[in-house]
Amino acid sequence: MTTPTILITGATGRTGRFAVEFLRKDGAHVRALAHHDGPKADQLRALGAEVVIGDLLSLNDVTSALDGIQSAYFCYPIVPRLIDATSFFAVAAAEKGVKAIVNMSQISARRDANSHAAQEHWVAERIFDWSGTPTTHLRPTFFAEWLTIMLDPTVLRSTGAVKMPMGDGRHAPIAAEDQGRLIAAILQNPAPHAGKTYTLHGPVQMNHYEIAAAMGKALGRDLHYEPITFDEFAEGRLASIRANPHVVQHLREVTLDYQNGIFEGEDGIIREVTGVAPMTVETFVEKNRAHFA
Repeated sequence: MTTPTILITGATGRTGRFAVEFLRKDGAHVRALAHHDGPKADQLRALGAEVVIGDLLSLNDVTSALDGIQSAYFCYPIVPRLIDATSFFAVAAAEKGVKAIVNMSQISARRDANSHAAQEHWVAERIFDWSGTPTTHLRPTFFAEWLTIMLDPTVLRSTGAVKMPMGDGRHAPIAAEDQGRLIAAILQNPAPHAGKTYTLHGPVQMNHYEIAAAMGKALGRDLHYEPITFDEFAEGRLASIRANPHVVQHLREVTLDYQNGIFEGEDGIIREVTGVAPMTVETFVEKNRAHFA
C-alpha cells in the first residue's frame, strides 16, 4: 500500500471527517487519526483512509502518526490541554520533517481574550509559528452546526423559538463541510497559504432574527429569535447537553465578543481557493432537515 502523505487529526469530528472525504475524492493518500475505534472510524476506512488510533496528548502516538506525512491538519476540541497537544504536535512534526500544517484555531483567538480557550488558541498559533514548520491558521466564526447543537429541537418544534444569548450581534455561519473542502485544498497545495491566517465565514452575514427567519423558510415553519441571557442559556441548553466547564467559560466570554462584532464578516477565501461558495443557512438547514423535524 502506498504510504499516506496527508494526516487528518480529529478525523471523526466535523471538519476532519469532511476533509478526509474531499481528499479521498481527489485520490489523495490519507491517514486519519482517531481517538477511539468504532463506527465512525469504520466510516473513514470505508472512504479508503488508513485509520490509526491515538491520543493527541501522547507524544509517542503523535510521532508515530506523523511518520511519512507531508502535510497535516491539526484540530483539538474545546477541552483543557490544548497547549500540551499543540506542543507535542509541533515537536513531532519538526522531527518527522512535515512540510506543512493546517491549524484549526478560532475567530476569537487573541492575546487579550477573556475566554481561556480563545487565548490558548492564540498561544497555540504562536507555538506553530515558532516551530519552523510552515503553518496556515484557520479562524472560523460560529459553525452552522451551532444550530444543531445549541438549539433544543424540542423547544424549537413546540414554540418556534430560537433561544440564544446573542443579542443583536451578526455573523455568517460557516458549515463544517465547506471548511473541510478548504482544508483538503490547502493540504494538497500548501505553499501559497504558508504563514497565512484566514478567517472563515459563510456567504451572508446575519443577526439571529434573520437566521431564525432563514431557518423557518427552509423548514416551512414560522420561527422567531428570542434573545435570552447567558445564565438562562447555561442553565438550559448547556446543562442539558452536559457542556464541560471549559466550554461554558468559553461560551460565556465569546457571546460577549460576538455582540461586540468579533465574529462578523463574510467569505473571502473559501470560494477563491476551492471554487465553491460556502452554503447559506437556508441550504444548511435543508441538508440537515431531519435534525429539525
